[in-house]
Amino acid sequence: MSKRFIDDYCCDINNITDTVTKLISSYRLMIGGAEELNRITPAKKSDVKAALKRVNKIGDIIDDYLKVLEEINLPYFEYCKLRSDYYRTRIKANFILEEIEEELGKKNSLK
Repeated sequence: MSKRFIDDYCCDINNITDTVTKLISSYRLMIGGAEELNRITPAKKSDVKAALKRVNKIGDIIDDYLKVLEEINLPYFEYCKLRSDYYRTRIKANFILEEIEEELGKKNSLK
């Protein structure tokens, strides 16, 4: 897997996440609007029901996006874990080598 592929993959995840955020914001506003409509005395029940149907449609779309995010995040998380494991082992190895070199340097300076 190339770095560019992972960067593009991450960009796709970010785009989907951004879309979900916007949809959730709209969803919340629509719920508030339906609630306000419900409080208005002259409002028809059919208008409130229609508003709630629209809210539910947005909710279904959000659910679909969340399912997609769940599916595509797994490979990305695996990539992040592998990369983290690689760096962690490299850092440990470098740290140990530095300690050894430091100890050898101290011993050589005492001679």
